[in-house]
Amino acid sequence: MRLFARGFGIARLASAALAVCLCLSSAAFAQEKFDTQPLTIVTKGGKSHTFTVELAVTPRQREQGLMNRKDMAEDKGMLFAFGETRQVFMWMKNTYLPLDMLFIGKDGKVRSIKENAEPLSEAIIDSKGPIDFVLELNGGTVERLGIRAGNRVENELIDSLRKSQ
Repeated sequence: MRLFARGFGIARLASAALAVCLCLSSAAFAQEKFDTQPLTIVTKGGKSHTFTVELAVTPRQREQGLMNRKDMAEDKGMLFAFGETRQVFMWMKNTYLPLDMLFIGKDGKVRSIKENAEPLSEAIIDSKGPIDFVLELNGGTVERLGIRAGNRVENELIDSLRKSQ
């Protein structure tokens, strides 16, 4: 009752509570910012395919990934770096784009590929072994460019890990 005596009504308290909730929820769902780097995939036939990739290196960036995006240019992608060699499990929750996922070892070699991951699916996508990076490209890119397991991925972030070993 003391709040009412100081000029605070129920409507004012409700408005203040709503404003606090909106601020907290918008902060919780704020879009992460991603640095970018060039990345090249060299196929066994010697062809090079260059992309500009966003780097998902922090836990929050990796959690957000490409969620809630409706489009991505053909020459763009996202490179997830985990900071350790381990088996990785991905999913497509809140991801509207079909994606090709390339699972990459610390040596820059593609270990396995998941083509055309289904948008909005919560099915688990397994790296099928220990890896250090995942590269996400638009669905159909792997087939269109003839990318296969064993191809080499060149990128500053990947190269720095390879050289530090």
